[in-house]
Amino acid sequence: EGGYPGPQGPYYCSVGAKNAYGRNIVEEHLDACIDAGLNIEGINAEVAAGQWEFQIFSKGAKEAGDQIWIARYLLERIGETYGVSINWHCKPLGTLDWNGSGMHANFSNTTLRTCGKKETYDTICEAFRPFVKEHIDVYGADNHLRLTGKHETASIHDFSFGVSDRGASIRIPIGAVEKGWKGWLEDRRPNSAADPYKVAARIIKTVKTAKV
Repeated sequence: EGGYPGPQGPYYCSVGAKNAYGRNIVEEHLDACIDAGLNIEGINAEVAAGQWEFQIFSKGAKEAGDQIWIARYLLERIGETYGVSINWHCKPLGTLDWNGSGMHANFSNTTLRTCGKKETYDTICEAFRPFVKEHIDVYGADNHLRLTGKHETASIHDFSFGVSDRGASIRIPIGAVEKGWKGWLEDRRPNSAADPYKVAARIIKTVKTAKV
């Protein structure tokens, strides 16, 4: 009591009062998002104690940004009713041995959904390599504290991609591979406080440079 919880490990997707903290707030937020007509896909307890994730899916960059900002607002208001402040910082526990908080950006277009070729996925991923700085510039403040190459992140200075690789800059979902290279990609670098409009705009701009 009054100290830090035990080391991370038992909190991810956890159950039980000794592992899951704040579920009442998160589930009330889920209900509020559904009532507001947001396309919220799910929630889960994350790696750090008291850290939670919610997923928003929308067709189109503007709609996705709109829905994320509304969802953030609803979470702040629900937190008020419990006397709880929402910490959006990407490294809420500083340099201690705890995962940071991201806003992983899943994205797709007609090519990714229909190409059926590993080479096309590789080409689109490689299009991101020359623009590391441009992406980091809009992927949220203090991301250097989170993107260290540890705690399931790629280094902020590098670029990498791989199938089902949680430590890559861009993860190629195993689901897309199993469907014959038809699906989507996940940029894991945006952080929890990033502006979703800027994130989406930068991803779109980079994808358009890919020669596929």
